[in-house]
Amino acid sequence: MTKEILKGAPLETDHDFSLRPNYLRDFVGQEQIKANLDIFIQAAKKRGESLDHTLFYGPPGLGKTSLAHIIAKEMGVNFKATSGPTLSKAADLAAILTNLQENDVLFIDEIHRLSSNIEEILYPAMEDFFLDIIIGEGPSARSVRIDLPKFTLIGATTRLGLISNPLKDRFGIPLRLNFYNPEELQTVITRAAKLLDTPITEEGAKEIAHRSRGTPRIALRLLKRVRDFSSVDNHLEISAPIADKALTRLEVDKGGLDSNDYRYLRFIIDNYNGGPVGVETIAAALSEQRDSIEETIEPYLIQIGLLQRTSRGRMVTDNAFMHLGLPKPKISVISQSSLFEEGE
Repeated sequence: MTKEILKGAPLETDHDFSLRPNYLRDFVGQEQIKANLDIFIQAAKKRGESLDHTLFYGPPGLGKTSLAHIIAKEMGVNFKATSGPTLSKAADLAAILTNLQENDVLFIDEIHRLSSNIEEILYPAMEDFFLDIIIGEGPSARSVRIDLPKFTLIGATTRLGLISNPLKDRFGIPLRLNFYNPEELQTVITRAAKLLDTPITEEGAKEIAHRSRGTPRIALRLLKRVRDFSSVDNHLEISAPIADKALTRLEVDKGGLDSNDYRYLRFIIDNYNGGPVGVETIAAALSEQRDSIEETIEPYLIQIGLLQRTSRGRMVTDNAFMHLGLPKPKISVISQSSLFEEGE
């Protein structure tokens, strides 16, 4: 038994409880991206080369990190992960790069938060696979060139616009991930329920899927919380009424909006007659970071047509008033042009 453990034989406790898929065939959704990645991976393996540098971008929770893991699995290489904020010194990046093996995958999450000096070191590493580092200070400083094995850099970001163009242009495979439809989310939930040994009906999975904001990460989180309610109430399986009751108690409505979305929309409606209002004002009033609002709240509200981003600020749509059961104000916000017209 001991020898088997030392050899890396799977233990009973090593059962695949991870909800993260390991191969492209197991990954649900993003069909166009999967099809293209499959071609790129097959071509790289056929030539015996590393995959070209890849950039995943899109809203959080759609599978950017999962796809990075899958690429390493499909290529049969090692996977090293870090994030932009943690790479504050050139020595940190150099240590990671010099420990890579041929064709390995290096994943950098939140790559838009890399500092400019780290980016400068990455450029030759990505293009020509070498590091050019300055050692020492003053007159004794000298430049040292370190050759690197060929590797694949995979970047992930929710803010593509914050990545500098020189860095962005060095990614040969830029891929945008989109929100999932309810059918895809239902498949994700059903698969996860099996891995969690949680019986769920088709209607129960559909109920959770429709309230998951088009995001697998949220779908899995809601599934786990609904499972908790179902378990405590001694239900044998998760049905649609059980899921509905649990999600209502979690303050997630039929459209997937939660308490934060309601606070956001009600603030604009109650205080600014539906807008426009600047995002900085909203962030200050709700005690939220601007980045958090722009990355987690606004994308879904825009996607389902409850919010508009304009040059003058954020405005809620007629659909938002209908969703909240509020009457649309009769008097709209006075435009700047009308103010000048009155004086003429």
